[in-house]
Amino acid sequence: MSNSLYVQYGCGFCAPESWLNFDSALTVWIERLPLIGRFYSSPKAIGESQQVKRCRFPEHIRYGDIVRGLPVSENSCSGVYACHILEHLSLEEFRLALLNTFKVLKPGGIFRLIVPDLEIAAKNYLSSDSPTASIEFLKSTILGTTKKRSIGLKSFLKNALGSNYVPHLWMWDYKALRQELLTVGFSDIRPAHFNDSEDKRFSEVEEKYRFVDAVAIQAKKSV
Repeated sequence: MSNSLYVQYGCGFCAPESWLNFDSALTVWIERLPLIGRFYSSPKAIGESQQVKRCRFPEHIRYGDIVRGLPVSENSCSGVYACHILEHLSLEEFRLALLNTFKVLKPGGIFRLIVPDLEIAAKNYLSSDSPTASIEFLKSTILGTTKKRSIGLKSFLKNALGSNYVPHLWMWDYKALRQELLTVGFSDIRPAHFNDSEDKRFSEVEEKYRFVDAVAIQAKKSV
């Protein structure tokens, strides 16, 4: 296997050992604590039913936040992958994440990202005659919540440590993503499809179902 470095951030539980995998979930940090961490497990949605069970993150997953910067040297990565994570960032955080991604890539390195497609959701909403179309739009984009909001320290800790629900803070279409990538300095920007990268190492981390109703893009750091 090549000694080239490949990094995935926001990996969740989908983390092949052939990649360096980071997740910024507080539960990852807690699980890595001596003594206390061994008694803690994280919520995980299982299968199509999305039934939530408690599981431990694999030991090879590291705690790391792309917004603050990963513990990875600049110009060191041949590939970086971010799948259904950037939509959970605010616009300001997203732009910091792109900049930090650009920094860690080698010249010529490849960045592939996937986010839910706002354009598809909007077209579905506008073409629907259903009286609940707006409700379905907000559910599908996770821009709203169907549950009663809770307050207080107990509720904060429950959401931070035990909730499987993470709202979307910013939604994207291809045009906007392309412009953001250009602004940072990426080139060779194109739509991406499942396992269509010239770098076959991405096949180790990509899952076909994550491309459904999503914007997928490949970009390169200019040489």
